[in-house]
Amino acid sequence: MLKPTLIVVAIAAALSACGKPGSDASASASGSASASAKTAAAPKLLIAPEDILKVASSQVASGPVITGSIQPERKADLRAEVQSVVMQVLKENGDTVKRGDILVKLDETSIRDNLMSAQEAARSAATTLEQAERNLQRMKTLRASGMTSLQALDDAELKVESTRSELSAAKARVVSAQQQIQRTVVRAPFDGVVSDRKVSAGDTASIGKELLKVIDPASMRFSGRVSTDRIAQVKVGQAVSFRVNGYSGQQFEGKVTRVDPVANDVTRQVEVLVGFSGAEKPTVSGLYAEGNISSTAVSALTLPESAVMRSGDLTYAWQVNGNALRKKTLQIGSRDPRSGNFEIRSGLAMGDVVMRNPNSSLQDGQSVQMAPAKLADNSQSTAGSH
Repeated sequence: MLKPTLIVVAIAAALSACGKPGSDASASASGSASASAKTAAAPKLLIAPEDILKVASSQVASGPVITGSIQPERKADLRAEVQSVVMQVLKENGDTVKRGDILVKLDETSIRDNLMSAQEAARSAATTLEQAERNLQRMKTLRASGMTSLQALDDAELKVESTRSELSAAKARVVSAQQQIQRTVVRAPFDGVVSDRKVSAGDTASIGKELLKVIDPASMRFSGRVSTDRIAQVKVGQAVSFRVNGYSGQQFEGKVTRVDPVANDVTRQVEVLVGFSGAEKPTVSGLYAEGNISSTAVSALTLPESAVMRSGDLTYAWQVNGNALRKKTLQIGSRDPRSGNFEIRSGLAMGDVVMRNPNSSLQDGQSVQMAPAKLADNSQSTAGSH
């Protein structure tokens, strides 16, 4: 009856022996083998020439940060030059206008009455002057024959002069009234767009009241500000690279056209105007913009943003080392605002080959192979057909 019990004890002893340190080494060896097997099991990566790039040296620009907004160089705040009632507003915000187009009409009734009164006064003064001149000629004839006194001749001359002055004043009132009537019609000063309508029909427009604004979208420029501690690095003609809110992913280029000689008393910043270098420019005023003025440039190793990977605080790139991939930790510097490339301070050397657009599925040590030319061409054709 004891034999079965002894058999059970022997089995238990054998099992406990398997759990001793010798078995731990076996487990460790099996773990390393599984890791190697995982790398070996990774599929071989077939790459084409366009999938890789060589690390090269290029110029990295740096300089002061400039922030501000897009503003038109040509803009007009149209204001009332006469006090009157707004009769009609012919343009709305966003409407395009040509130079001379009528934008606002004001009531001209009272001004036209003043014009008619001035014209009547001018006609009356002209008639009076004509009579006074005839009387003066008559007085001169009589004085020559001794039939009138010198005082009467002087009075006739004085009458002519006073009447001539009245006629000049009446004509001036006519011209003024005519100008006032012209000012009741507000016209576009240049080709542009109505940006801000301030009045509606029925409003009372006093002298100086803002009626609407017109801007020229073709004259947009970057009106920015630079901190005073960096303004010594800014010079007219320097290149500027900047982004505009609302135009994501688009990089604009320009040049410094003017540096304000006076800093703002509150912000301690200096206004810097930047003109667009390219034909493309925003057509909307007031958009926020931010960029860098290229005041200095140094030669450094660079990589495009697509080749640089990030994982938390770690920055790395995938180097093609022979027939295998190697994960290279990088120390990067500033980003060139013109090209978008990052300065590589350590981790790679000149001429190293890296993946141009790596993805998260790559593994350190994974085998790679260059695709034959025909296969690469066929794969591109297939991709294009899809």
